[in-house]
Amino acid sequence: EQVLAVHCAPSFAVKWLGPRLPDFMQLFPRITIRLSSGAEPIDLTQVREIDIAISYGYAHERSGIEVTPLGKERIVPMCSPTLISNEKSASAWVASLPLIDSQLNQVTWRDWFSLNELPMHSRSRLSFDRAALAISAAADGMGIALESLRLAEKEISRGDLVEIGSDTFKPLFKEVHFVSERANEKHLEKVKAFREWLFRQVSAPS
Repeated sequence: EQVLAVHCAPSFAVKWLGPRLPDFMQLFPRITIRLSSGAEPIDLTQVREIDIAISYGYAHERSGIEVTPLGKERIVPMCSPTLISNEKSASAWVASLPLIDSQLNQVTWRDWFSLNELPMHSRSRLSFDRAALAISAAADGMGIALESLRLAEKEISRGDLVEIGSDTFKPLFKEVHFVSERANEKHLEKVKAFREWLFRQVSAPS
C-alpha cells in the first residue's frame, strides 16, 4: 500500500477533485490519497511531505519542479434560475442583479465587462474569499457569480445555477489551476497514476 500526499486549492478540492476521488480509489485500491488544502501555492522544494500540488492562480517555478496547467477554464456569469425570466435580455439581467466577487479570482468583473464592451454600473456587491462560497451564494439566489464552469459543474448540472447569456456574451478562457510535481519523482507509480488519471478527468466531457 502506498500513500500519495496531495495538496490542493480549497475550492478545487471541494468542488471538483473531491467528488472524483472515489473513481481513483476504485481504479487504484493500493494507493491511499492524503488530501490537504490551502489557498497559497506551496513550494515543493521546501515541503517534502507533499507529493503533488494543485494550486490556483500560479505555481512556484523552481529548479527540479515540473508545473503543468490543468487546461483553460471557461469563466462565465452564472446565477440561480429563480432570479431570471425571459422578460428581459441577458444584458439587462447582468446590469440589474447584484454582483458576487471572489476576492482571489484571477478574472474580475471588470475584465468581463471590458471584454463584452458593457458599462459596469455600480450596484450592490457581495464579496467572498473562495470560489466555492461565491458559487454557493449564487445558487442561493444572492446574485451573479463570475466563475469557472469546471468548479460549478455540479450546480449547473442540477439546475441550481444557469449560465447567463451563453449565446450573447463572450466567455473568458484562462488557465487558473496548475499541477506541480518533483521531476525526479514523476516516474513513481503513485505519482504517475494520479497525474495520468487527473488529466484524463480534466479532458473528459463534463
